[in-house]
Amino acid sequence: MSLDPLGPVTIGAREIYDLLLRTDRKVDQIDSKVEQVATAHAATVTDLADHESRIRALERGRWPLPSVAALVSLASLILAIVAFTRGG
Repeated sequence: MSLDPLGPVTIGAREIYDLLLRTDRKVDQIDSKVEQVATAHAATVTDLADHESRIRALERGRWPLPSVAALVSLASLILAIVAFTRGG
């Protein structure tokens, strides 16, 4: 008694070759999609770095505003006190 795992099924070289060609085409499609994703990722990283630098520049330019506002309000308070004490 022969223990053939495929039983009466016969697979020829042509079927194997056709399946190999289909698999090769699918691998090529996946490869092109991976390249597209890698390109998009690189562009995203570049955009992220650009946005980060812009945000940092805006933050550096904005920090004096609260200080200036505090100084102006302090100067107005001092002027109001001086005007009040002089009878003004």
